[in-house]
Amino acid sequence: MSSDRREFLRAAAMAAASALVADKNASPSLLPILEDSEDNKLQWHKAPCRFCGTGCHVQVGVQEGRVVAIAGDRHADVNKGLLCVKGYHVGAAMYGRDRLTRPLLRRADGDGFVVISWDQAIDEIARRILQAPDRFAFYGSGQWTIPEGYAAQKFMKGGLSNNHIDPNARLCMASAVTGFIATYGVDEPAGCYDDLDACDVLITWGNNPAENHPVLFSRVIDRPAHGAAFDAEGNPIPARQVRIIDISTRRTRTSELATEYLELKPHGDVALALGIMHLLVAEKRYDEEFVREFCHFRAWQESDPTLQGEAISFEEFARRLAKYPPERASELSGIPASKIRELADLFANRDLRITSLWCMGMNQHTMGTAINTLVHGLHLLSGHFGRPGDAPTSLTGQPSACGTVREVGTLAHALPGGRLVANAEHRAQCEQLWNLPPGRINPVPGFHTTKMFEEFVSATGSIDTLFVQVTNPAQSLPNLNALMPPQRRTRGKFLIVADVYPTATTQLADLILPAAMWVEKNGIYGNSERRTQQWFKMVEPPGEARDDAWMTIAIAHRLDELGHRGMRDRDGKFLFHMEDANGRTVPIWEWEHYYDINVDRQLFEEYRKFTTLKHKDLAPYDEYVKARGLRWPVVRQPDGSWRETRFRFASFDDPYADRSKRLDFYHSTTGDGRAQIWVHDYQPPEEMPDDEYPLWLSTGRVLEQWHTGSMTNRIWQLR
Repeated sequence: MSSDRREFLRAAAMAAASALVADKNASPSLLPILEDSEDNKLQWHKAPCRFCGTGCHVQVGVQEGRVVAIAGDRHADVNKGLLCVKGYHVGAAMYGRDRLTRPLLRRADGDGFVVISWDQAIDEIARRILQAPDRFAFYGSGQWTIPEGYAAQKFMKGGLSNNHIDPNARLCMASAVTGFIATYGVDEPAGCYDDLDACDVLITWGNNPAENHPVLFSRVIDRPAHGAAFDAEGNPIPARQVRIIDISTRRTRTSELATEYLELKPHGDVALALGIMHLLVAEKRYDEEFVREFCHFRAWQESDPTLQGEAISFEEFARRLAKYPPERASELSGIPASKIRELADLFANRDLRITSLWCMGMNQHTMGTAINTLVHGLHLLSGHFGRPGDAPTSLTGQPSACGTVREVGTLAHALPGGRLVANAEHRAQCEQLWNLPPGRINPVPGFHTTKMFEEFVSATGSIDTLFVQVTNPAQSLPNLNALMPPQRRTRGKFLIVADVYPTATTQLADLILPAAMWVEKNGIYGNSERRTQQWFKMVEPPGEARDDAWMTIAIAHRLDELGHRGMRDRDGKFLFHMEDANGRTVPIWEWEHYYDINVDRQLFEEYRKFTTLKHKDLAPYDEYVKARGLRWPVVRQPDGSWRETRFRFASFDDPYADRSKRLDFYHSTTGDGRAQIWVHDYQPPEEMPDDEYPLWLSTGRVLEQWHTGSMTNRIWQLR
């Protein structure tokens, strides 16, 4: 049945804002009291939502040590007071009745678990790592806070000289990262959510924001009700209805509200993008001035598949595109040739502002890097770049997939600040900032996610001990029976899992650690529009649940006690040495002293030094305490204030762009301030339906659930 998405969202919001009555087995409901009250001692605090990468801000109502109310934050630019149904219930995710509260060690016979102390748990982990530091791996996610990810990075790469650390985001965002770097020389979107307020046309490429990023989608469909947007000079742009074109392999709730739905064959997006680009070039309707001033052309080389590719001329670029006239592109993509021409007409119209949005449909794709670079290239070729409303933008699905994974660099090949472990100069920079002896950082990239699990589950594999935090790989990995088989009990292997609730992964664990979640700890996230957002601990975690960053620091300190030399810097200080305001050492590895100081602040201020290496500058910690997030680069002004950046590379807004140019791609892979427009040949899917397997199968999501459901399934209203 078709439904009006706007009414659906409003109804969900109203329902969530009503007092709800839980059944006896459900999490207690959140009571949406919207004002402080001296009588009930309700206090309100700010925090970003715990779920997707949109980064909505919520007001968290706390009473008698418990989260009892949630409201949208009207002062937040991201969501302006609106939340989706998950956001309105985010507080209830903390209060499922099966929270993990004590460390649990599997019995020697494998039958069940016994409760152990935290000291025993930390000692068990440290001794296993000490036996073979290079056979240990750390698996996290885009749900790590920035300080948690930074602590894990420093521990692994700066302490153990071990690069076997990777996140679940490897499986979803890697192709988005390579697309940005191949095109602009640096990761993450140039635009921001403000583009949604200014665009005339929104194209969703294999994306379902109505369910996956509903607050952002509502920002588009409700725009006439919100008033005018503003252009680069601050002049109002009259509010108007947006033309939404949904390009996908299946109908979704986004399709229902789109102006037009175009159904693709799998891999058809590559052919579609090539077909549009061909028409722009063949009919000389591309933006010649923009291309001449700001762009180069490159082609993928199968013999040397790097992000540098092969430099080609415009003539060669046009020749390669000539293979994809509308009729051929239609045959490959499933989109009618007439519709391909209509899309080309839109991109050829410079009076329009066009924003492209994508997420997993393009990224989880065997040609993911190709389609990412092609959509970037389509915007560059047509000149739809660098103005409010003209932007190619990749969205993320986790609250800090950008801030922690992509910026802190919790990847097997990466270091903080956009540095690479394989680059000697980059390693030296990081060793200097970490005050490590030269050569401490291993120059060989570690195992990426699938390789990590292959090595762990194999009896002869080179990973013996695996620590999993803030993710559920036993349910979410691809090729699950090979990478994390349900019957996994390999002799000599040891799986450690820190989580909030029992999951498919804790069922396979040898050691389970109870974790604090969301506002039970301090935190900082980085969302999809480069916005860094801070919050403070508001309530105590249940039982003996503890912070993920504390676990990492405690393991590091126990290794130091056991004599591992890597746990000290070149001055002989512990890697996570911290002092209070009086210069006294604070033993943060002891839980009772962890909150004697703000560990997040000290980790963040240390990490902040790395962010200037790639012009991703962050403000001091205390600036984020005052703000509802700031979009980097954040630079200090002559009056001492800190200014965020909405539009990267655009000289009207980016402090690092050359003011003599309209645009300056200052991390260009060619070193001349130009972006790269790529051409990739279409490749058919690896497998095609046949008589034995006649169907295409496609995954998707629903509004009310998130990831594997380990949190949302504890909220009875969302089940």
